[in-house]
Amino acid sequence: MGALLSLPLLALPSMGTRLWEISKQVVIIQELQQKLANGHSNSMATRIAFAVILLVNSIISWLMLTPWALKKLENLTLDYMSISCQGKQCYGFVAVQRVNFGLGLFHFILAVLLLNVRSSRDARAGLQNGYWGPKIIIWLAFVVLSFFIPESFFQLWGHYFALAGAMLFVLLGLILLVDLAHTWAEYCLEKIENYDSKGWRVLLIGSTLSMYTASFAMTILMYIFFASKGCSMNQAAITVNLIVLLIISAISVHPSVQEYNPQAGLAQSAMVAIYCTYLTMSAVSMEPDDRSCNPLLRARGTRTASIVMGAIVTMLTIAYTTTRAATQGIALGSQASHNSYSKLAADDENATAEHGLVEQQPSSRKQMRAEALRAAVEAGSLPANALDDEEEDDEDGAGKDGRGDNDDERSGTQYNYSLFHVIFLLATMWVATLLTQNIDYESQGDFASVGRTYWASWVKIVSAWVCYIIYTWSLLAPVLMPERFGY
Repeated sequence: MGALLSLPLLALPSMGTRLWEISKQVVIIQELQQKLANGHSNSMATRIAFAVILLVNSIISWLMLTPWALKKLENLTLDYMSISCQGKQCYGFVAVQRVNFGLGLFHFILAVLLLNVRSSRDARAGLQNGYWGPKIIIWLAFVVLSFFIPESFFQLWGHYFALAGAMLFVLLGLILLVDLAHTWAEYCLEKIENYDSKGWRVLLIGSTLSMYTASFAMTILMYIFFASKGCSMNQAAITVNLIVLLIISAISVHPSVQEYNPQAGLAQSAMVAIYCTYLTMSAVSMEPDDRSCNPLLRARGTRTASIVMGAIVTMLTIAYTTTRAATQGIALGSQASHNSYSKLAADDENATAEHGLVEQQPSSRKQMRAEALRAAVEAGSLPANALDDEEEDDEDGAGKDGRGDNDDERSGTQYNYSLFHVIFLLATMWVATLLTQNIDYESQGDFASVGRTYWASWVKIVSAWVCYIIYTWSLLAPVLMPERFGY
């Protein structure tokens, strides 16, 4: 039975050994983060570890897409495991779906188990920040077991459910990008208004000009290299992006918009513009060259090295953006990401007091000290982790639970745990869809290129348009529904 369960891990030479070595490296990274980082070590190490797991899983998925990996898998299983799509070789479509389904199931279970975890005082918080050895074993076990699920299930899953989850992942990323643009500009304006800081003013103006300059520079480059005669798709995409870029910039400084939202302006528009222009440039530079519209694919050099480096960079980008999106829950209604110290536990039985001024007579010296610390943190006289120091003094045996002095989530989680895993679940669907959607398997060599399809290009182009729409709505909503916004 043990030999049978190990067969899928023999798809690549010594894959089982390599995965185990990688799992140990993840644990090492988490331990180093706990020792070297200060203040946010536990939560940061957790995010890094899950990002590494997603990265490793994505690379394995990409390798399973290639004919070389498929042949190894089938030979080592003595032709027991024949990977095919409706009786024909599909070069890893099902294998890619299986690997990502295993990790997705892992994140789904964690999302359910970690519902309503508010701080590391909850015993379930250990499932998020600890037990890395068992978690990695469970992840690998799910991947292995997915190879014994009937192939028909993954035909349905990959073509419908994974595709829907991938589109939702892209949409959530766009919403969070718009939220980040507003948050960044409002933070800079707050610093300028409160401290009359020339440094923040220079930073805000300089970053705005730099992003607009980069957007126009990319637009010019796209017209020069990707919009030659006969490339109507590229010409239309580049032109639409430029026109909409100018429109949203004008809307952001329109008097009506400024009246209802004085903090709106070119800073937010610049960030949205450079991101959407980047998406458009990425789309035209990654499309197939069947119409001689992509000179990058005709450039000299090692094609295999280019494909491998492109795939690794793509997977690194997905892992990073997923981690950022999963912990930036403000736009999605997550309160944990607003301020992890938004609630202070005066004692183990009563932990509902919010930050603010002292409004009533403390009932004990312990509560009086906690109220004083909270007021000092709110006023900016003390760092937020001073509250952790207070709790550390009050807790008997703090540090013996494996978290120790590096636990930065005693007063509240840095992010919503369940939402974190839901977004990672959607990320596995996006990886599976990106790797398998509309790929011409017959033209692939030993390694499949990632994202070089018209489908992937159009996803990026449409994503840029949707991002513009979301941002425009965020500008116009306070004008159209002023009663719902407190500007």
